[in-house]
Amino acid sequence: MERAVSTSTSSTGTQAIDRAALLVATVVRADEPLSFLDLHDECGLPKSTTSRLLTALERTELLERNASGSYVAGPLFWLYATRHDQWDELVRLARPTLERVSKDTRETVNLSVTRGDRVVQVAQVDSTYMLGTRDWTEVDVPAHCSALGKVLLAYGVLDVQQGELEQVTPSTITDREVLQRQLAQVTRRGYASTVDELEIGLTGIGAPVRGSGGEVIAALGVSGPSTRLENRLDELGRLLNDRAEQLSGLLRRRTRKEGVA
Repeated sequence: MERAVSTSTSSTGTQAIDRAALLVATVVRADEPLSFLDLHDECGLPKSTTSRLLTALERTELLERNASGSYVAGPLFWLYATRHDQWDELVRLARPTLERVSKDTRETVNLSVTRGDRVVQVAQVDSTYMLGTRDWTEVDVPAHCSALGKVLLAYGVLDVQQGELEQVTPSTITDREVLQRQLAQVTRRGYASTVDELEIGLTGIGAPVRGSGGEVIAALGVSGPSTRLENRLDELGRLLNDRAEQLSGLLRRRTRKEGVA
C-alpha cells in the first residue's frame, strides 16, 4: 500500500486532492471498515490533515461512518453502483413484472438486491394513489426493519448485523430471538411483511426472487400506507410470491452468458 502522497507536489490544491483520493482509495480497497487510526497509520498523513479531509469526504458523501464509527464507502458509491452494475440486466428483465404488480396493487413496487451488507433498491414503480410512498432507490434502509430486507435475511443472502439493532420506530423488531422467529416464518410462508417498523404508517410486503441456479438473488415488494395494506398482508404476500415465481422462472431460462446470475 502506498504510504503517503509525495511532499514534492507543487500545487497545494493538487496535494489536497491527492491526499483525499488516497483516503478514499484506502477505504474502498479495504476488506473491512477502517477506523480513524487505521487510516492515519495506513496513509501516513498527519492526524489533523486526516481529520480535516475525512470530514470533507463525509460531507460530500464519498465516505461515511458505520455504527461503530469506522469508515466505509459513501452513498455516492452505492448510487453509482445501483445505476451502473451487473444488475442492469436483472432490472431490464424484471421491469414487466414490476409493472404487472403495480397494475395489480396500484402501490409502490420495488426490486432490491444486496451489495456488501446493504439492501439496495435497484428499481421502483411509483404508486398510482395520491397518497403513496417516496422514491426508495437512493435510501439506505436497515435490513431488519424492511420487508425486502427480511426476505434477504431469511434466505441467507444477508447476515443479521452484529451489535445492537437500530430502533427506527417503536414497532421495529430489535430482539434477535423475535427477529429470528420472524425470519423462519418468512421461509415457511414465502413472503415477509412489516407494519410501522421502518416508518409509522408504512407497511411493506416482500417475496424472494431466484436466479438461474435457484438461489435467492433479489426481493420483490410493495409498500404503502398501513391503513390500506395492513389488513391485506396474506393476499398481497401470495400475489407477490406468484409474481416473484414467474420472474424467477424467466431468470432460470436465461443463461449466464446472457447476463443474469
